[in-house]
Parts: sequence; C-alpha cells; structure tokens
Amino acid sequence: MNKLLLFLIQVMTLTGISYAQQKVIVKTDYTPGTIKPNHKSPEQINADLGMVYDRWKKNYLTEDVGVKGQYYIKSQRTGTVTVSEAHGYGMISMAYMAWHDKDAKLYFDGMVRFFKAHPSNGNKHLMCWQEGIRDGKVVSVGGSCATDGDMDIAYAFLLADKIWGSTGEINYKAEALQVIDALMQSIVHRKFKTLKMGDWAGNEGSRVSDGSRPSDFMLQELKAYQKATGNKAWNTVVDSTYAITQHIFANNSPKTGLMPDFVERKNGHFIPAVGELLEGDTDGSYSYNSARFPWRLATDYLTTGDKRGLAQLTTLNAWIQKASSGEVNKIYTGYHLDGSVLSGRNNTDLAFQSPFMVSAMISKDNQLWLNKLWDNGVKRSGSYFGDSITLLCMIVASGNWWTP
Repeated sequence: MNKLLLFLIQVMTLTGISYAQQKVIVKTDYTPGTIKPNHKSPEQINADLGMVYDRWKKNYLTEDVGVKGQYYIKSQRTGTVTVSEAHGYGMISMAYMAWHDKDAKLYFDGMVRFFKAHPSNGNKHLMCWQEGIRDGKVVSVGGSCATDGDMDIAYAFLLADKIWGSTGEINYKAEALQVIDALMQSIVHRKFKTLKMGDWAGNEGSRVSDGSRPSDFMLQELKAYQKATGNKAWNTVVDSTYAITQHIFANNSPKTGLMPDFVERKNGHFIPAVGELLEGDTDGSYSYNSARFPWRLATDYLTTGDKRGLAQLTTLNAWIQKASSGEVNKIYTGYHLDGSVLSGRNNTDLAFQSPFMVSAMISKDNQLWLNKLWDNGVKRSGSYFGDSITLLCMIVASGNWWTP
C-alpha cells in the first residue's frame, strides 16, 4: 500500500470517515519520469492541500439565499454571484477532496441541485454560464452555456460516481452521461470536431462560431468522456484539439510554448485571434483565459502519458523560468506569444502562477521551481479565480488527481 493512500485512510479514520463508505479511488502513479513536490513529506503536502481547500471553501462556498440546500461558488464578478466555470471548479474540488472533507458529498449534492436549477437556454442539460441577484433571489442572467464550466461539471459527475456510487438520491453516472451527450450535441463543431466556446455558437460558419478557446482544452477530461460513453467521436475531438495546439506552437510560439486566449480558423488552420474575437484586443495573446492552459495540457501528460504536448510543455517550462529569473513573483499577468509582457501587465496573480506548478511536473529538471510554486500556492490567497485554480493545481501536484 503506498504511503499517500495509507495517510488518507488514517485521516478518514481520525475524522470518523469510513474508507469503504467513501469508496475513494486514489491514483498516484503519474507518467514515469514525472515529479511531485519533494521538499516536504507526503503527510505535509496533504496537510498543505487540506489547509488551502479549507481556506477556499470558507471564502467561496455559499448557500443560495432563497433555496436551502443549494450551493454555489462565489465568483466575485461585478453584478454576478457565480458562473458555471466556478461551479465546475467547485464540484471537482469537492469530489477530489472527499478524503479530507466529511461534508463533501453534502455540498456536492447541493451544487448539483443548483446546477439543475439554472439550465442553459441553448441546451437544458447544460448550465447557464452566469447567475446574479434579482429581487433578492439568485437567478440566471447569462442565458447560454460556457464550454469549460460544463466540461468540468461532467467530469465531476464521473468522479462522484466512483467515490459515492450512483444508487443514492442522485444517479451521478446518469447525470454524467447526460451532460457529456449534451456537450457532444451543443459544443462540438459538427465539421471540424473542435470545441466551440458555448452552446450559443450554433451558427457554424462565422468567425466566432468556428473559433475556439484553448482554456477549454481539457484533453484528459475528453478522454474520460470517451471511456465513460464508448463514443469514439471524443477521440476525434482529442485529435483535433491537439492539432490546434501543435500548429500554434510550431508557427506562433516555438520559443515560448504559449497559447492565445482565443483561436480562429483561417486557410484551413487555427491561428491566434486577430484583434478582438470575443473579449478584447488581447484575444490573440496569453492572458486570463489561456493562463490555465499549462495546467490543462500537463494534466493530460501526467495522467495518460500522451506525448503530443510534451515538446510544448518542455519549451514552456524553460521559457517561464528564464523570463521570471526563477522567481514566482516575476510571473506577470499577460504575454505576447513571443514572450514579451503585455502593456500594463507587470503585476502578479495566482491564476498565472499556479498552472506552471503542474507543467513543471513533467521533468526532474524543474524540481526546485515546482517546490517554489507549491509554497507560493500555500501562502498566497487572492481572488476566487486565482484561488480556485491554485487549489485544483495543487490537487494535481500532490498526486490526488486520480482518473475515473
């Protein structure tokens, strides 16, 4: 029995949680040659992770003011109480941290009820991307869905099925299959088999509807969908997604490995967005959306061993350590794809720092850097976005990101 699994069982025993009741499946064997933080014992690493989770939960987990037993994650966005992206982060975190939190299932189920109470108007099995307060009640204000939120929600249901089983009040496996099917129907481009940005991008053929957002490139989750459903079309989506990353890397960021916030299709290939595609004039740069890309790409390599992103990750790690002089507080909040800092972005944010923690895990050459990034995640706390991303990256880095 490995030390981490033994520790988890000991923690559950001390807190009165039965390992058999929780059915927690822990996968700690990442791809050979990859690393984890090594400056602390496994027990200390998990204690750090538990502290960060407790801090995050205290700051952001919220019960609906009007519906007892429904929960969401406060997003701190002006005029908004939460977004589907936050909901996905929350559900995944609750599932992965069930070994630590004896109330994880209670809150997870409350988040499921909130999810089902706020459907997208594009596909009722997906979630409206934005919720706000009207007349003292939490209501949907965003209309349609955002791809990343529902992808994480579907994956969280698969995790829940493995942890708690699907014979109780909520059939997690059935919910997972329903959301996965809705994703295939509404966010996979019918012609290119790429990920669209939401179910609102239905009129394929326009610049925006044919575009994609690299922060949605959750390749390991796509593979989990295929395993859960047997639908080989998900393998095609994986191949199409890797084709985008490899083309951008080879032609636009060969010295940095950076990905842009958005890509659009031109002359048979996807290229960095030219000017504003959806959000602003930095859509073709590495900014607040694509800051999550190092975590998403590296997680696929760590858990599945797929080498299609390895060269890009290697380049990315070398570039960021050189660009920051090996100092975490010199990772800035936006870069052109050539590595130069975006104008006015000489500030820091956990959302940009923590994903490099996961990308660093691909090689022992990054051990000291990984250890620094871990400690930064432990000691720093900022906004919902950075704190949630940090928690998820630390779940991966600690070895607790098992696959369903």
